[in-house]
Amino acid sequence: MQAAKPTEFDIGIASDLHRWRAFVAIAELGSITRAALFLDSNQSLLSRQLNALERDCGARLFTRTGRGVQLSELGAHVFPRVKALLADAALLDADIRGEALAPTGRVTLGLLPSISQTITAPLFAALRECFASVSLKILEGSGGQVEEWLADARIDIAILYRYGMSAHEMEQSLAVVDSYLIGPRRDALTRNKTVAFDRLDGLPLVLPSAPNGLRRALDSIARQRDIALSPAIEADSLPLQKSLTARDGLYTVLPIHAVWHELEDGSLQAARITDPPVQRTISMAMARSKNPGRAVAAVASQIEAIVREMAETGIWHRERPQASTGA
Repeated sequence: MQAAKPTEFDIGIASDLHRWRAFVAIAELGSITRAALFLDSNQSLLSRQLNALERDCGARLFTRTGRGVQLSELGAHVFPRVKALLADAALLDADIRGEALAPTGRVTLGLLPSISQTITAPLFAALRECFASVSLKILEGSGGQVEEWLADARIDIAILYRYGMSAHEMEQSLAVVDSYLIGPRRDALTRNKTVAFDRLDGLPLVLPSAPNGLRRALDSIARQRDIALSPAIEADSLPLQKSLTARDGLYTVLPIHAVWHELEDGSLQAARITDPPVQRTISMAMARSKNPGRAVAAVASQIEAIVREMAETGIWHRERPQASTGA
């Protein structure tokens, strides 16, 4: 039965959802610059959108501070209702596009190079088979860079190394990785399956520069054991660390999965560091300023499955790191 007359809506100020999407991003990130990065826009365009929105509202939605922006009284009042409006619009869009039935869209991952070369290929294959409408964007960087991208919401998922026993808030621990002393072909020290940490004393090492999680862990243990780590060169590039070790008779410290192919072709050797072991946790984190969508959840579940399957090969293991890491 049809209604006697159509429902009337007055949606003048609320009609442009793109401007209100920018409003929510600026409010959650506290910065127009960060919101522009998150929305893949530019700062000047976002500023113009915000100015136009405030003119339509007849009042300021934000107050400017030396460290960014914060919601004004009006902005704080309308923020939860605007966010609910956008959430309803997103659900409508998902229903129209069929996303409620199958995940779709692009998911951006921030990865460390040593993890990227191990996870990316099987992840792409799994998504192509199970979630063909989900695409990947991969950003590789150092731990600090990946954390910065995560804070700025430039990535949806970050895969990081963590050191020590305590788990970081809002992160999921996936696996525990042992560290190995990596040496060149036919090297006597790394010919054995294990090597005591104290044997690193005075070795010509190629190590990442500080600040770096592995470097902090190694330096901390070395101080406790009163030995000297002697980097012959500092290099943050994984390919450079491996090539210098293979060709110039240096040593480096890496997880086994970072040198898997080199061990197979015999260009490098690896001995697991013991007494004490140097362990790191592979951790997965989501961007806090984003509500994980179906596509992000699908990718995260595939990453968990891949890490679990790889643990069965011995490339890493699932138990908690030992307390003797010194980190």
